[in-house]
Amino acid sequence: MTRPPSDDMLGSGWTVAIGLLSSEGTWNPSSEISHSPFLVAMFTRFLLFLLPLVGAKFAVTPFGALRRPESRQLTKRNVFTDSLASAEAEDLPYTTYNLSVPIDYFHNESKYEPHSSDKFNLRYFFDAQYYKDGGPVIVLQGGETSVTDRIPYLQKGIVSILAKATNGIGVILEHRYYGTSFPTEDLSIENLRFLTTEQALADQAYFAENVKFEGLEDKKLNAPDTPYIAYGGSYAGAFVAFLRLLYPDMYYGRQRTKQDGIELTFSGAIGSSAVTEAIWDFWAYYEPVRKYGPPLCIKNTQLLTNVVDNILLKGDAKTTQTLKSAFGLADIVYDDDFANTLSFGIGGWQGRNWDPDVNSPGFDEYCGNITANSTIYSSNSTLSTTASYLLSAAGYNSTLLTPLLNYIGYINATIPGPAADANETLNQYYTNHNATFYAQDSLADSWRSWPYQYCTQWGYLQTGSGVPSDELPLISRLLTLDYESLICQYAFNLTTPADTEAINKYGGYDLAYDRLAFVDGEIDPWRGVSPHAPQARPRESTTERPFILIADAVHHWDENGLLPNETTPDLPPKPVADAQSQEVEFVKAWLAERNDVSIIKQ
Repeated sequence: MTRPPSDDMLGSGWTVAIGLLSSEGTWNPSSEISHSPFLVAMFTRFLLFLLPLVGAKFAVTPFGALRRPESRQLTKRNVFTDSLASAEAEDLPYTTYNLSVPIDYFHNESKYEPHSSDKFNLRYFFDAQYYKDGGPVIVLQGGETSVTDRIPYLQKGIVSILAKATNGIGVILEHRYYGTSFPTEDLSIENLRFLTTEQALADQAYFAENVKFEGLEDKKLNAPDTPYIAYGGSYAGAFVAFLRLLYPDMYYGRQRTKQDGIELTFSGAIGSSAVTEAIWDFWAYYEPVRKYGPPLCIKNTQLLTNVVDNILLKGDAKTTQTLKSAFGLADIVYDDDFANTLSFGIGGWQGRNWDPDVNSPGFDEYCGNITANSTIYSSNSTLSTTASYLLSAAGYNSTLLTPLLNYIGYINATIPGPAADANETLNQYYTNHNATFYAQDSLADSWRSWPYQYCTQWGYLQTGSGVPSDELPLISRLLTLDYESLICQYAFNLTTPADTEAINKYGGYDLAYDRLAFVDGEIDPWRGVSPHAPQARPRESTTERPFILIADAVHHWDENGLLPNETTPDLPPKPVADAQSQEVEFVKAWLAERNDVSIIKQ
């Protein structure tokens, strides 16, 4: 992760999301992107950060208890509806701080013309409860969402864990163009020119060298006097990896230099689920789902998707309309929008997380429905003849009748509600063919930020058309690059692929550096664009270059944490707890190299 997004994405299955994408999650109909939740869903798929969910039991949950579709990377993060006013009005557990930072660090680069010498406020929160003289500053990069979504990591997650172990200060830092940290008066194409990863990296370096922590002004807490450790997950994971490469510190025998006026400052970094390899057509997003998902659920999803594709791709108008009507989606005009809407269930894989507060049961509910041995929805009894007709038209026999009927029931139980709540037709709510919507560019349209980043530099369009021809895809082949990139064309007037080389120049799969750790989930759908990708070179994990793969984990699972009274014999799960313990140990070792042994708890 839209890619949503995302959370994040660092965003998943609804076109481009991926937060990259976001992570926490529950569907919030009041958070509609200015009238088109389908767009929200789409964005969500791309937010690379996105949402880590936990594996649960397969639930055969009928209509009354089924949740509405969750945006794959949006979830509680609500990336697209943040506004300056609402964010500042939140009841937050920490004091809000802002650091004035330059809008433009690269006056020698023509792509940022016209240049700006102005500054803007970059928001952050910090917790110094564990700080003792000489302790480090642990900075979590907020990534493609409001930094308020990262507060749990400061309270009880990885930032708290590392700060407590090292007597450090914990910080969560907002990324430019998210939350309240906007450098421009609107999000027009021209004013988005300062939204690049390299400008945001310079923000974090500037922060380390200039921040003053309230109540600790008498301490030398700027780099390089104080060691700074950066952490990020998903998009932010790749971000801090690049930060370590571009802004290393002056210690360990290296000569200190400067890049564009900013001294090099970061002592170490941890990239969790770091998406270091940018790819335009990321069809392989679903490969871990196909490989590690419940076999019967995966098989039925492939077959049911093929049923839908066989009908849609034949182009028979009558049969196509019968198909849409059976699913209760007759109002959706475009076939690709219809196919995209059907993909929401399988897209819930990324939402699984070990943390009960973050986990979404959506994927398990979906699988429980399409793998049930008998029909779950009594209302579907009248659709048996229609379902049999559709299977025959697609070249299948009646063995898929029960899964198809339950799939129809699942879609009818989860899809229409959000549109009705928004007082919109299904087509209005779920279409991506909406140039008017995408033309909106006020600060209230903060959904534009992440799509701009993936349309211009990161990619990660999750297609069904890219799946090899000898493999049945988990999402429709109608989800093509053209469809997934509609937002790029309509919102930003971009008709060519993203400049992924702007990202991959930092090393891609092969990125490595001393005191740069990579921590990934074994079954993360984003693993394929991380240094732990199956196609990446194998590496040995060392203290200087930790390389950790968490068994059975999805998206940046090490980032979450629990308060002492919340832990149980099974939570956090042992693989996650072990990874967090390793992170504590290698960060301590990094700090010890600076002869700061006295500040580290023995």
